[in-house]
Amino acid sequence: MPLGTAGAVAASAAVLLALHALALRRTAGLAAAGSALAVLAATATGAVVGLRPWNVAGTALVAAGAAAVAWVLGRSRRRRRAERSALAAYRTGAAAIPRFAALAERDRLAVELHDVAAHRLTAIVVSAAAAQRLADPERTAAALRHAATAARRAMTELDLLTDHGGSGSGDDGSGPDSAATLAGIGTLAAESGARYRTTATAVPAPTAALAHRVVREALTNTARYACGSAIRIAVDAAPALLTVTVSDSGGSTPEPHLGTGHGLPGLRTTVAAAGGILSYGPTGSGWTVRAELPLPPDPPGASGRGPLRRPPAPPGPHRPLWRGPTALDWALVVLAVALSLGASLLSDDVPDSFRGVLPSVPVVVLSGLHAVPLGWRSRAPGVGLAAVLSALLLWWGCDRAGWTSPPVSDIFLVYWWVELTFVYSAGACLAVRRGLVAPVAVAATGGLALASADGITGSRAAAWAALTGLLAVPSFALWWLGLATARRRERRGAAAARWRALLERDADAAVRDQRRRIAAGLLRTARQHAANVAAAADAGRLDAVLREAREGLGALRELLGGLRDRDGATAPPPTVAGIAALATRYGATVRYRGPHRAVPVVVGVAAYRIAALLLAEGVTLTVLRLDAGVELTAPPPAGPGALRHVRAAADAVGGTLTRTDDDAVRVWLPEVFLSRSG
Repeated sequence: MPLGTAGAVAASAAVLLALHALALRRTAGLAAAGSALAVLAATATGAVVGLRPWNVAGTALVAAGAAAVAWVLGRSRRRRRAERSALAAYRTGAAAIPRFAALAERDRLAVELHDVAAHRLTAIVVSAAAAQRLADPERTAAALRHAATAARRAMTELDLLTDHGGSGSGDDGSGPDSAATLAGIGTLAAESGARYRTTATAVPAPTAALAHRVVREALTNTARYACGSAIRIAVDAAPALLTVTVSDSGGSTPEPHLGTGHGLPGLRTTVAAAGGILSYGPTGSGWTVRAELPLPPDPPGASGRGPLRRPPAPPGPHRPLWRGPTALDWALVVLAVALSLGASLLSDDVPDSFRGVLPSVPVVVLSGLHAVPLGWRSRAPGVGLAAVLSALLLWWGCDRAGWTSPPVSDIFLVYWWVELTFVYSAGACLAVRRGLVAPVAVAATGGLALASADGITGSRAAAWAALTGLLAVPSFALWWLGLATARRRERRGAAAARWRALLERDADAAVRDQRRRIAAGLLRTARQHAANVAAAADAGRLDAVLREAREGLGALRELLGGLRDRDGATAPPPTVAGIAALATRYGATVRYRGPHRAVPVVVGVAAYRIAALLLAEGVTLTVLRLDAGVELTAPPPAGPGALRHVRAAADAVGGTLTRTDDDAVRVWLPEVFLSRSG
């Protein structure tokens, strides 16, 4: 080998290794830009050293094919590394799934306990203390009646919570107050003497129940800390949003130590889990609580509300063709074009196929038709193979008409790997009955192409039959290899499904045990205080009512504090559901949107890791679960290089990072995995 040729080969190999390393260690866009620059450099070098025009074109095509292969091999290895890392992290953290499921249930029940008991007991303490101070017989009788009624309601609500085993979820408003409506807010306003205004006419029951909880908690806090203040309640409906605002003008604290410290933080978690936002804080001399609750679109045929409350369509998910696993398919397209056209153009003389415009058109078109279907190899192998074989038959027809050169037999021998690639994909991605057609069709079409060669003598039909049988051996071997790959993938998937089912069973058992423990002990304690209040009220003992209600609130504070005591040493499981526990540690809020569904382990771990990069104190992170993947939206992270780390984590699993109109960060993690179709 001449020294100059050896140097060129060594330089080309070094460039390809550099492109592979760039694709392995950097994001897809940067690696693609490096590949494009390498192709431009190779083309420019060919032009500078004086290569003929067709040699320069061939150099560009071959360089593009080689760069595409180096790029996609690096990207594939990068993705496999990310998948292995995600699976290892999931196996390590999966043991925490049952524990955190029980903790989540414990927190949810703590919110329920606060809602059904603290509200009633606070109202009893406030009214009984006021009656005791005034020493008015009528006021005392009213306070006793109120105490008896409120205590019995609290007992009923606690019994309902216990009987349901805690199954009512605050996320959707179910539970003891699941029947609450907008009219119930008006009743709360009348009982508290608040000014009430609403523009909402009808909202879904879960949203109405959650709005009722917001108003009730705000009024409870007003009774605790701002007795005698002017209260204003507003419930406003807007497209896709219900806004609930409760504000007071400030007042006095009738009794010390009435609060539990868990009401508004727990309510914020509940509202966030329903996809809303809860904010609260001082406004002037008073206090304001504001909740923004999402509304679903109107059902078809709904009348009377017009376009009101129709949320905008969610951002359209897409499959990143050049970032995910399908990038290999498009790299094969570039390689096929490079080999079929580029290699011909590297010869010393102009190939006959390229002597003039008219002779070159059929070759270019047929090469493209034979190569481009590789882009659908994974997503639609049956359609892609039909297109490739149609192109080969068209080439055979043009060859018989004398329109193309070289002959189709030579083309098939050199580029048979395209058809074999589809045969493998048919075995890996199609049902057995459909995929079985692929090796038969490839062998028959290939036999026809080879039987048309000039060197064939005798009966071409017999030659076709013999060549078809010969080609069937490697074709069926590749199909069987693809089928075996699919079987292994299905076995791994089934094993993973069994493992996840066991984890879910353990998590359900932990949740049930938590419910039984609370129902057996903690709920009974809260109920006993309510029963004592009712008995004292029936006996006309206002002092005992006040004492029992105060002791009940004290016990409830201790109870809720014990329920929320966490062991911070255990990390949350690296799943989409684990993001909520992670946000609690960061002092952030998570809003889940979309249906509750299991996502692939790799996507779940990636979402968890990216959430860890985006979360910070006070940040609200939105997690949107769609059929095609998971989307996370949050304010841009602070710190040098933080956004770059988020982009790299998303890119490693085929995801993308974009900025929204309000400068938020939106990360899309698609589910792009091969699957067998029926």
